[in-house]
Amino acid sequence: MRIGEDPAVDIWMADNLPKEASVGVDPWCISIDTAQRWERAFAEKQQKLVPTSKNLVDEVWINRPPAEINAVIVHPVKFAGRSVADKLKDLRKKLVHEQSRGIIFTALDEVAWLYNIRGSDVAYCPVVHAFAIVTSNSAFIYVDKQKVSVEVQTHLVENGIEIREYTAVSSDATLLATDELDAVSTAKAALAETEATKIPSEIDKSVNGEHQAEENSNDLIWADPVSCCYALYAKLNPDTVLLQQSPLALAKALKNSVELDGLKKAHIRDGAAVVQYLVWLDKKMQDIYGASGYFLEKDSVKKEKHLQSLKLTEVTVSDQLEGFRASKEHFKGLSFPTISSVGSNAAIIHYFPKAETCAELDPDKIYLFDSGAQYLDGTTDITRTVHFGKPSTHEKACYTAVLKGHIALGNARFPNGTNGHSLDILARIPLWKDGLDYRHGTGHGIGSYLNVHEGPHLISFRPQARNVPLQSSMTVTDEPGYYEDGEFGIRLENVLIVKEADTTFNFGDRGYLSFEHITWAPYQTKLIDLNLLSPEEINWLNSYHATCRNILAPYLDEVENAWLKKATEPVGA
Repeated sequence: MRIGEDPAVDIWMADNLPKEASVGVDPWCISIDTAQRWERAFAEKQQKLVPTSKNLVDEVWINRPPAEINAVIVHPVKFAGRSVADKLKDLRKKLVHEQSRGIIFTALDEVAWLYNIRGSDVAYCPVVHAFAIVTSNSAFIYVDKQKVSVEVQTHLVENGIEIREYTAVSSDATLLATDELDAVSTAKAALAETEATKIPSEIDKSVNGEHQAEENSNDLIWADPVSCCYALYAKLNPDTVLLQQSPLALAKALKNSVELDGLKKAHIRDGAAVVQYLVWLDKKMQDIYGASGYFLEKDSVKKEKHLQSLKLTEVTVSDQLEGFRASKEHFKGLSFPTISSVGSNAAIIHYFPKAETCAELDPDKIYLFDSGAQYLDGTTDITRTVHFGKPSTHEKACYTAVLKGHIALGNARFPNGTNGHSLDILARIPLWKDGLDYRHGTGHGIGSYLNVHEGPHLISFRPQARNVPLQSSMTVTDEPGYYEDGEFGIRLENVLIVKEADTTFNFGDRGYLSFEHITWAPYQTKLIDLNLLSPEEINWLNSYHATCRNILAPYLDEVENAWLKKATEPVGA
């Protein structure tokens, strides 16, 4: 079933189950929003949603491997840019503003961001299996204590954070509902003594001064309906729950100066790894397959059979790319499974190659690789599409249309308050002119050594892209594409930073925004039909390539720099 094309899961179940049917669900594995939406859909057919006391999959999972004990690590302020104390101060201001006395966090990246910790409990995402509850006076983290070292314990306790067992979050949610949770906190004394975790002066008055009575009237418990699990919501009084997007979603998306600097540096090292990979792959494609290579447009010349043992596959080449990244400073792993795809596989948007079934590279077919890495100072995500043989006129036209949309979005200037839904069209217009399109969003936020996909903003045709306007210091990807089933796929992706634009005028005194590219790797000029580019687009391409060459040069050896110089030579008249 395809989301957006087939009926929603709740509608399908309601239509296909008999009246008065009961649908069992593990309340720990479903959000508040999803549960309520399903309840409404089922009610129309006199059906009902039944939370189960046990996970039925667990009941029949024979020989289930034990949970791994992965250590929690402290994410230093030199990378995070802001202390836990500052983040808690801001959070408590928002609690007072929304008349809430507590908030529950179940999104793993929000817990990691708030408490400046990281981990390895989820593949490709440096997060910890943990919950968090923050009140006006206390802060809690719920985590397997075996994962917490003395260093991490010190970090948390010094910031007034009580470390509780992972399973205690259920009973503590009940205590939170009855306003008894603060009373059980053994960290209250440490919190009071730690200057850094005090509520800001303007909030001190409302808590300890003349507005104390008003503060005591705040009785709401804040829970994000999209991320908070239904099991914890069920412990609360629904009449006193504030169902609203987490305040950390936007706070996390607005990168501070340290995070922005780290992201830029991480993308430079990452760009160097991508260039090293292209240099290596270019040579291998010529040596093994007789390809004309990255720069020339000729038919491949078949090599001797003894070279077949050296064949390249989608998996073996992506492993090589990971190796180049692993040699870079602060590398911690990939940010998602590399999409390494050749020919018809590249037409599968979220293709994932497996060693047993993946394709061998072909010099006469397009090769697309979408990849990224986790570095201590930033998360990366880049896509490039290349051809090591002789691309067809149609492939060139499609690649050029994608590039034109990529440039148009990246060069956009727009007033404050503009959302990603409004900008999405810019990347599609060049494709629409030829009756082409793509079925995925155009951009997503990206974390700072956190999840590679990060909200709450996005650039997309989907309605939710209207919800959050883009703001200065957000990160977002620019990744239009085109996919021809059974033939080839094209995607180009850079990470952008939203920044204030220097415009001649300021209509409506709204202020204007623009984008800054921080991804550095060449576009293959052999795949570009220059006749389809405007002079402005050619100028942008040459300028980007010149910057690319200068920024990456210190990270490459003589051979790699020579290749990059050739790959970034100016084009056009």
